[in-house]
Order: sequence, then structure tokens, then C-alpha cells
Amino acid sequence: MWEVIGMGLAGEGIGPARAREQFLREGSVEGAVRSPILNSWQRSRSLGLTPEGCELPFRQDLDLDGRLVRAAVPVLDRLQSRFAGRNMNVSLADGRGAVLQRRFGEASLVRHLAAIQSVPGFVFAEQFGGTNGIGLALAERQLINVYGAEHFAERSQSSACAAVPVRDLLSGRIEGVLCLGFPLTDADTALNTVIRKAAGVIERRLLEQSSTRERALLQAYLDARRHAPGGETSGNGQLGELAESGLDWRDQMILREKATELITSAQRAAVEVSLPGGRRVTLLSRPVTSASGVEGIVIEAVLPSAHQRVAVPAEAGTPATPLAEQVLTPATPLAEQVLTPAAPLPGRLPDAAPGRAVATARRPGTPGMPGATGSTAPDSAARGLVMVGEPGVGTYAVAARRRLELLSEASTRIGTTLDVSRTAHELAEMAVPRLADFITIDLPAAVLRGEEPTDPRSGLHRTVVHGIRDDCPFYPAGEQVDLRPTTPQLRCLAAGEPVLEPDLRAATGWIAQDPGHAQELLDHHVHSLIAVPLLARGIALGVASFYRSADPAPFGDDDRSLAQELATRAAICIDNARRYTREHTMVLALQRSLLPHSFPEQNAVEVASRYMPAESGVGGDWFDVIPLSGTRIALIVGDVVGHGMHAAATMGRLRIAARNFAELDLGPDEVLTHLDNLVGRLDRDEDTAEAAGSPGIIGATCLYAIYDPTSQQCVMARSGHPPPAIVRPDGTVTFPDLPAGPPLGLGGLPFETAAFHLTEGSQLVLYTDGLIQGSHRDFDRALDRLRHALAHPDRSPEDTCEAVLRTVVPDHPTDDIALLVARTRILAPHRIATWDVASDPACVSGIRAAVTRQLAEWGLDEVVFATELLLSELVTNAIRYGTGPIQVRLLHDRTLICEVSDTSSTAPHLRHAATTDEGGRGLFLVAQLAQAWGTRYTADGKVIWAECALEAPGGKPGAIEAHFDDIPAI
Repeated sequence: MWEVIGMGLAGEGIGPARAREQFLREGSVEGAVRSPILNSWQRSRSLGLTPEGCELPFRQDLDLDGRLVRAAVPVLDRLQSRFAGRNMNVSLADGRGAVLQRRFGEASLVRHLAAIQSVPGFVFAEQFGGTNGIGLALAERQLINVYGAEHFAERSQSSACAAVPVRDLLSGRIEGVLCLGFPLTDADTALNTVIRKAAGVIERRLLEQSSTRERALLQAYLDARRHAPGGETSGNGQLGELAESGLDWRDQMILREKATELITSAQRAAVEVSLPGGRRVTLLSRPVTSASGVEGIVIEAVLPSAHQRVAVPAEAGTPATPLAEQVLTPATPLAEQVLTPAAPLPGRLPDAAPGRAVATARRPGTPGMPGATGSTAPDSAARGLVMVGEPGVGTYAVAARRRLELLSEASTRIGTTLDVSRTAHELAEMAVPRLADFITIDLPAAVLRGEEPTDPRSGLHRTVVHGIRDDCPFYPAGEQVDLRPTTPQLRCLAAGEPVLEPDLRAATGWIAQDPGHAQELLDHHVHSLIAVPLLARGIALGVASFYRSADPAPFGDDDRSLAQELATRAAICIDNARRYTREHTMVLALQRSLLPHSFPEQNAVEVASRYMPAESGVGGDWFDVIPLSGTRIALIVGDVVGHGMHAAATMGRLRIAARNFAELDLGPDEVLTHLDNLVGRLDRDEDTAEAAGSPGIIGATCLYAIYDPTSQQCVMARSGHPPPAIVRPDGTVTFPDLPAGPPLGLGGLPFETAAFHLTEGSQLVLYTDGLIQGSHRDFDRALDRLRHALAHPDRSPEDTCEAVLRTVVPDHPTDDIALLVARTRILAPHRIATWDVASDPACVSGIRAAVTRQLAEWGLDEVVFATELLLSELVTNAIRYGTGPIQVRLLHDRTLICEVSDTSSTAPHLRHAATTDEGGRGLFLVAQLAQAWGTRYTADGKVIWAECALEAPGGKPGAIEAHFDDIPAI
């Protein structure tokens, strides 16, 4: 039998006795002892208890004939009979842990047991007896098994027990504890089933007592009605039929809810209730007392005719209570409910106390009725009994209904956003003040970052502190909280179950965390705590702590269940927000990795950029700056429709494609045409994926501009994208009339370009539609704000970006935003040299001489030899294979750029000449001498260009000759 007990009790070869010895020596036994037992040991030690000194107090003020005992006696008798002849001790304790009844399977046991094990009256609460069945069942508020060495006291090491709380099913309050004690060798897990069923029978008998009391009240009402003058009835003693007055089940439900409120108030009153359809019913509340002395409230419904008023009889010698319009909170009654026709209001009950006016035989307003006011109701007015019950039962019913309302409201108010911190605040706002007076929520830093916590008990951060007032000295939000394992918060995280501390003055684990701080909270009347783990998908995401101070009633099991339900709903929303945060972070990281981290060095423009993701998710906005040949620069901004990983990945594909097309030195319209074809192919490829459940590409827009600092011309084309803004040096802001073009992916329509002259210092501002458009924004106002923010030509591009984000971007952008600002520069005329060349090979030497003089004038003597060789080859090829006119241009920028243009559209191709070939080595020579070379087409022909470093290749003598080592010999 011990093998069954040992399962889950001790691990890693450590038995319970050794674990207990190790704990008493202040060693670590984490993982070797069940958490309820270890928590109880820690509490017992913090209370100053010793295994040899657990003295139990004896109480004589016991209710030995109370409702708990009356409900339990038949069950105890049955258990005694079942365990006859066995070494079994059956005990019943009250809510304080004091034993009320004891039964023994073997009667002779009583002569051999100590008084604390055989005599009623001893208190087994944990603060006196340490870890034991009764005390731990009260502390943990659930079924508990304690075996042998798990007991804290030495005297119990050879025994075992199973204990379970007994609750009042109406209030949820623990009324007592049922406990089975037996030798350790007789332990059997089947006893858990027996004790659960026995406790359930006692709880149902307690409920029957409440029903009996309500039936007695109903009978007292009916008896009084029969004895009332004029109250004789026929058949079953009923007068009038409310059902015949048109009250359907919805009307009856409304009346029962209002009646429950009236019973809860325990006052004589009259309330007019509005029903659907404009009908009004008056509910009358009166006290009633049964023959056995049970006091309750009876609620009657009266359907008065038009212009009729109903007055409420008052207590003798007191003025009448007038009819008042009241708005009542609906409640679901848990008590016995009846909606039966009734006689006129009953008269004085036979067993009413002297001088106490209970109810009268006459209707309200009847002459001679004490305190009656108003006109009399016609005899034909329908009336009936709605409900009868005790005020306490009505209070439980109202509380239950309000709990349901709170949960219903929480389902709509918690999780309105996908923000972890905001969701935690929404939980706090729901719980205060309807459940708790204060709430703190602690989340690991990993959860706040969107990650899954590895150990939720470490790295907790105070995320929320919320309460009915701000002066309560809780640890402030934003700080890391280091909690001890004995605190209710870490205990609930370790067990995965809520921990209820009804009285924080006795919560030693909570006090031990910081005694001074705990005393401050107690001084602010904080007296009760529920710590609930935030569990979602089996993962603990943090802990919520509910505190009560203003309400004198401590938390109970119903409050714990409600707090757990609220926390569970919030945890699911927090987990959704966490996972969204993680995905959002991943997509944002992907998006930012696909955007330029820095811009290339160039002299054409001074550039700055910004990217701002939308609150709803990262989209597909992008931008790029691409150097082109001839000191030109390409500026591009695009927007992929949609949000999320798919949009970001598609954006990356388009940006790479745009760079590749730009490297071909194509015009803006040609680049957009190629992108349009690419998006069309991608969209067709995605059709299959979309049919399988993956999102397809919806479309994209793009703006492509090329600026030439030598001519100050800017050529643009756009495909469904907002036009750029041009800021002139005088502060004039214009949005050029640039042909719109269709969005990328539609195909079939050509793109048009437009050219603009940009003086030096002009700013070209490219942006995506998220900057000025939105479902709740006025487009014209947003455009005016953008115009005003840009009308400061003295600002740098960085300052311009900041001003635009500060004044134009909304507080909560619904779409992501890309912004690119470029201030134009020019290449000074003295850094440009141009020569026209005749189509005659004899002119090549003249060009070499002119170039040599120009390079000497620029101070570039080191690159003269390489440039002469390079230009000789390019000009010779143009004369031999091209058509005139031919032009040579040198550009002195960060590099030396050599350009040879002609009117032919035939481009040269690099090839490797064989050793026997007499030609074919010219472009190979150009490739060796230049950093980069290529061909771009113009409206009049083509340009072959090459870039050379501003120092001799290799930077040392003889390096130029080394470039010729790889050229095949002739």
C-alpha cells in the first residue's frame, strides 16, 4: 500500500521522512515534497511551531446542535457503520478547525487514543497543529491527504488522514471539515472517493435545511392568508390568475429578479416595475415569520388598473412608505421560486411577536388600515405571490447574478487590443471595485517582449497597480519584484491554482516577504488576498493579486472562483497579445532588415528617411536610394498592399528586383514596367497558394525618380502612388502633376514619365499613402499639414523628417508609413569636361592630350596613364563600331567617370580572346582598369561609361603594369 502513497510524494529517491528531516535542518526539498505539504511546512515554521510543541487549544463554546451537526449526524452514523471493526477515526470539525463530532470504526479505540484524538473540542487549525488534515483542508480549501512524515507534529508520524471542506452550497462558505484518520499502513486512495461523497451528502442536507426554512415561510404565508378576513378561497385557496392578465415567462422572469432584490434589502417596500410593452406591475415586500420563528420576506405582485396608486402598510406607529420608482439590478434567484396566484395580502400572523405589525387583511388603501394612503385597488386587480425567502438567501442570489454579469461584461471589455500591458490594465479595471479594492499584476519581462516565459516565477515585473484609491503602498508599477517561494503569488504559480488568504494577518508567507511593507498594507486595512496564476495553454504568463480592504467581509471560495475565471479570460487575451507582439516584432525585424540600413556614399543628394509601422501590424512600405552611372541617383518608394509577414516578404522581393532593374540603367518608366510584370507573375504564382489557404498578393504601388546633378533634371514615374512633394529653396511647396499610372500587377497600360528642373538646395519628398490617408482622416487637411511642415527650406532632411512625423503622422496610425527626403546638390561646372570627337581614328591622340591636360588641371596626375588607356579603347570602339556624333565627357566626383556617347544602339560585350585572336581585348582592358563600367541607353543612342579611382590602381608604382599580367599574349 505504501507504493500508492509514495507516488507523487517524494522524488529522486528521497522518502517523506528524509525530506522532513532535511527541511527541519533548513535544507532544500523543492521538488521532493508535494507543494501543499511544503507550503504548510513553511507556514508552520514561520509561525514558530516545532514538531514537539504543537499544542492544541480546547474550546468549550461549540455549537454541538447546530445546522452543520444536524446535517452531518446521519452521514457520520453511516460512515461509522461502514468502517465497523476497522481502525478508523471519523471526525467533523467546524469552520475554525474545532472538532464537533468523533466516530470510531472500532469502539475500543477510544480507550487507547489520546484526548486530542478522541474528545471533541480540540482545535486542529494549522496555526496550532501545524500540517494536519483538518488544518490543511481549511488552509488549502480542498481535499487533502496527509501521510505519515508529512505531518508536522511528531505525534502523527505513524498515521494518515484524508480531509475535505464542507460548504454551504448557497453561500459557498466553508461550514466545516470532514476528516478520516487511519494508520499509515491502511492508506488507500479509494478513501478519497468515500469522503468526497460523504461531504457532498452533508452539503445537500445543509441545502435541504435552507429549503425547509423557505417552505416553512411559504406555509406561514398561506396560513395567514387563509385566516385573513375575506381571504377564504375555493379549491386550493387561490384568488385571481396572474397568467390570465397577460404575464408571459419573460415578464415573470423580470419580476423574480426584482423580487430577489427586495428580499435582499429585507425591508417593507413597494416598487413599480416596468415590463415590455409598457405595462407596469407593483411589487410589495412584507416580512413574514413561520411558526418555528424563521423570519423572511414575502413578495407579491399587483397589477393595478389605470390611475391607481398602491401604498405600503407601515409598522405600527410609523408613517407609511410611499411608492417609489426604483431601478433595480437584475438577479438570478437561487432560492425556491413560485409564481402562483394569491389572495389579498395576509393579515397578522398568529405567531407574530407582540406589537409587531406583519401584514394586514385589507388591501392597501382600505379604510382602517394603519398608515394606508392613496385610493383603493379595485377587487378585480390581479395579484399573486412572486417569491418568499430569507434575506441571506436573496443576498447570495444577487451576488451570483452580479458575478455572472461581471463575467459577461469581462468577455467584451478584456482583450480589446493586442497590447499585453493594456490587456492587463483591462483586467484590473474590470475587477476593481466590483470584486476587489486593489489589484496588482506581475508579468515576466519575456511576456512583455512577446516571448514565452521559461520560468514565470523569476524576472517578474510589476505591470499594473490599480485600486479604489492611490495611497495604498503597493510596490509601484514598472519595477522588478523579487518574491519569496512562500508568498501566495509564487505558491499559486508553482501549483497552477489560485491561492486564497482570507486573513492576511495570519498569512505568514505573505508577511515574511517584507514584514515592514506588509504592516503598511495592513495599516491601510488591506485584509484579504487572492493570488491567481495567469494560465493560457498550460503556460503561466504571470500572476494577478486581488486585495480587499473596504469591504469588511473577506474573500471566499466564490470570490476565488470568480477571480480565477476573470484571470483565465484575461490570460487568454494576454497570450494572444503576447503572440501578436512576438509576431509583430518578428515581422518588424524582417521589415527593417529588408529596408536599407544605411545609404551609399554619393554627392548627388543629402538624404534622410523614416519608417513607422502601423499599430495594427507591419505592412509592406519600403524605400531605397540607388547610385547610378554618371553621378546620378535613383530614389524609390513603394507600398505593398496588406500587412504582416507576407506583405513584408513581398516588399523585400520587390526592393531587390527594383535594385536589379536600376542596375541596368533603365528609365523610370521601364523600371516600373519590369516591376509590373514581376508583380503580375508573383500574383499568378500566389493563386495556387491562396487556394491552399495562403494569402495572395493584392497589389503594390511605387514611385521611381532619377536625379542628375550635372543637369539638375529629375525624371519621375509612378504607378498608383501619391505624387512627391517638391520644396523649392524659397520655401514654395508643390505637388507636381505627375501621371498616376496603374498600380503594379494590373498590366496592359504604359507608364509615363515627367521631368522637372530642381535648383540646388531643393528638397524632393517621397512618401507612402499612410502619411496622409486614413479612414478617419480628412485628406485635404492632412495634405495642408504636410505642406506646412515642409515649407521650411532651411531645415536639413533629418529635421524635415522629424517635423513631418511630429505634425502630420496621427497618434495611432492605421497604416505604415515610409518617408524619404532628399536635398539636391549639383556637380560644379568646373568638374565637368566635354569634348566632341570626329569619327576619325586620327583624333584619338588629340583626345588623349586634352584629357591629360584636364586631369593635370584637376590634380589627378596619378591616374593619367590609366585614363589615357581606357579612353583610347572606348573612343576607338565608338569610332570603329558606332555612329557619329561622338562625345567624350569626364566627371570629377568621388571617382573619375569617363563617358563616351554615340548615336548607335549597339552595346559592346566583354569576351575572352583566344591566344591566336588579333582583337577582342579592349573591353577586357577597360574592365581591368576601371572600378565599374557599363552601358546606358539614351533617347539619341547610348553611353559607355567607366569609373576610375582617384589614385593609381594599387596605390604604388608598377601597379598599373600588374593589371596587364592577366591579358592573354598576342
